[in-house]
Amino acid sequence: MGRFVNPDNTTFKAALNTKIYVDKTELIEFTNSLIGTTENFICNSRPRRFGKSYTANMLSAYYSKGCDSRELFCGLAVEKSSAYLEYLNKFDVIHFDLQWFFSKEHIDETVDLITNTIVDELKKIYEDVLSVDVRTIPDALSQINAVTGNRFVIIIDEWDMLIRDASKNKAIQEKYIDFLRRLFKGIEPEKYIALAYITGILPIKKYNTQSALNNFNEYTMLDPGHLASYIGFTESEVKILCDEYHKDFTEVKRWYDGYQLGEYHVYNPRAVVSLMMRGNFQSYWTQTGTYESILPLINMNFDGLRSDIIDMLSGDSVTVIPYFFQNDMVSFRDKDDVLTLLIHLGYLGYDQKRKQAFIPNEEIRFEFAMATKLNKWSELNNFEKESQNLLNAVLDGDEAAVADMLEKIHNQYISIIQYNDENSLSSVLTIAFLSSMDYYFKPVRELPTGRGFADFVYIPKPEYKADYPALVVELKWNKSASTALAQIKAKHYTESIKEYTGRLLLVGINYDKKTKEHTCCIEETDK
Repeated sequence: MGRFVNPDNTTFKAALNTKIYVDKTELIEFTNSLIGTTENFICNSRPRRFGKSYTANMLSAYYSKGCDSRELFCGLAVEKSSAYLEYLNKFDVIHFDLQWFFSKEHIDETVDLITNTIVDELKKIYEDVLSVDVRTIPDALSQINAVTGNRFVIIIDEWDMLIRDASKNKAIQEKYIDFLRRLFKGIEPEKYIALAYITGILPIKKYNTQSALNNFNEYTMLDPGHLASYIGFTESEVKILCDEYHKDFTEVKRWYDGYQLGEYHVYNPRAVVSLMMRGNFQSYWTQTGTYESILPLINMNFDGLRSDIIDMLSGDSVTVIPYFFQNDMVSFRDKDDVLTLLIHLGYLGYDQKRKQAFIPNEEIRFEFAMATKLNKWSELNNFEKESQNLLNAVLDGDEAAVADMLEKIHNQYISIIQYNDENSLSSVLTIAFLSSMDYYFKPVRELPTGRGFADFVYIPKPEYKADYPALVVELKWNKSASTALAQIKAKHYTESIKEYTGRLLLVGINYDKKTKEHTCCIEETDK
């Protein structure tokens, strides 16, 4: 048993002993299914505080020969797996967190330190097998396998730290990538590696358009694949915690939901646990350590980037092309690269089917709002002033003023948002209601299913509920505002907010393409 070779299960035991532990051991059933196949090299990237280290420690505790973990896994989901006992503590494991070897003062020595430390431990464990002149990890593993037949499970946490924190040091990055290549793509690594699992924030670095380690299967925030339910907390898991800790799930969903990974709604574990333990609905995101990194990103001078961020702050989604991002922190060519990095960092959600990015929840919306205000965006300030006037007119029931202000916003910002159809109208509405983010949650948007409507629902935050009613807004194109209002009633759109009680404004808006005019109808009711 060593520090990095065949480690014990202390860290996983500590996780089990925490007050809130969510069982993710079914992941082991999946990794077990890959042993003995050509799919056994995994890179699972996810944002900070999404359980990367928890997962790495769990896998290490399960596979490592350096401990007996049967008691720890007793009663957990993986115990029901058919291969559970077959692989439990049966492998030599190499498990390390790159942060342990990282030092800014001696960054050029990082790869050598990893190599020498691991090789020294292997020599102590296999002193009768390894020759004294072994200098590399692949050579050591190959010799051990040739003599004993033993294969290794290799687990690397924060694998991308040098890519992120030494982003401008090309020499050390190339040396590190070469180290990984020799380890995982050397002479028949499948002979001595039963499973490789590396995890970090970024997917594997690209050179041109190819992955540096193309024998890895990658699971990311863009395409989580089979690992979707193991990245963060699922909605069903959050509901159980809400019942246990007496939290309003509807409120939790509004604050922290938003990551749509495959068929799962996924929540940031750090935020949910912090809420359950502390009881306060707030943003816990700034504590993740990546906040400062987004400030220069959102201020990059790429065409359309700022307007896209303003659209997303208003509740809209924007199209993003993520395929050419080089998976590093410096190779930005356009706004798509910036938006793609923000998706990997967890600051944006991603709709895989529609290829669109969006701000996932109120927590992240708050962080973006603070970041843009800190940088004093003139575009945002202008939008907010006009938007506040529009919101006040809606709350006052001044239909003519609302129509005039929509017209003004349309004309003033026509260079940013073009009117082509009803979807363009809905985009203008999201911009027009930008100031609502101070008082309302991110709008719930029902996308058009046919020509002529787009539905928005704005729910006031609890602290503003006494002064701000909920808003149900229906848009029409070349019809009438009264028709929009009638549709809200006829189709019972208020049923989408069954849990809400209080004042409610029904707002119908129409845009006539021929006259270029907006009209508005507003009706107040109680729910």
